[in-house]
Amino acid sequence: MAQNFCTSCGRELSAGARFCSSCGAPVGSTSASPAAVRPVSYEIQGDNLQVLRIRLEPGQEVYAEAGKMVYKTANVNMETKMIGSSLGEKVLGALKRAVAGESLFTTHYTAANGTGEVGFAGEYPGRIQAISLAPGKAFLAQRDSFVCAESSVGFSIALVKNIGAGIFGGEGFILEKFTGPGTVFLHGGGDFVIFDLAPGEVMQVDTGSVVGFADTVEYDIEFVSGIKTAIFGGEGLFLTTLRGPGKAIVQTMTIAKLRRELGAKTGGEERSGFGALGGTIGSED
Repeated sequence: MAQNFCTSCGRELSAGARFCSSCGAPVGSTSASPAAVRPVSYEIQGDNLQVLRIRLEPGQEVYAEAGKMVYKTANVNMETKMIGSSLGEKVLGALKRAVAGESLFTTHYTAANGTGEVGFAGEYPGRIQAISLAPGKAFLAQRDSFVCAESSVGFSIALVKNIGAGIFGGEGFILEKFTGPGTVFLHGGGDFVIFDLAPGEVMQVDTGSVVGFADTVEYDIEFVSGIKTAIFGGEGLFLTTLRGPGKAIVQTMTIAKLRRELGAKTGGEERSGFGALGGTIGSED
């Protein structure tokens, strides 16, 4: 039996649905499969100051967070606008982006004639990762990690289900949610370690070091075992836990650690003792 998909975010629709359960878009005309999207051609260059080079052909479009563009060819048009096909969708999308800490508008790039190119980069030393999403598949990411995405990728927010994870997990209560089909590009600090977690497999991560994970991954926090380790171990009182199945991306340098190294710390002294308690409560941005 043919399946219907949301023309806005690509999520599979249940029979008789009037609104998409993922993005809230009204169900209008649907097709037997998601709209055919020709993937953009891209290349990621560099080491810890990477640049994302996207080549756009006529009919292709990407949208990006404000301030992430580095350059573009003259035949690439850029337009700042709200995401959505109707006024209601645009206002709702803008509110979600505001809650997620992003700007109300995104900048959209298209090639006017022939093949054009546009380059993007993160705002601090780190890496860029491409996440390819099948129709209806979603990926959750930390705030401020979004660089750009193909126009077919839906942007929304997800609330952390566990209050403890929201307070102590280092990512806050709001996560950015991207829904396929299409490719989204994320940025994080330092280098990346990518895990493909098996069902039930658990990875314990330093708070704030998670860049993102598939929506099939369970996200939570746990107390560091042993009071001596918790206070004097230098890693804080909590660890973030990720339980598979699904992909998870971990960064080796958070923006909070970078700020601390550049400004707050003196003499190269590592955080230890009761400083761990202060570091945990002080939060990772």
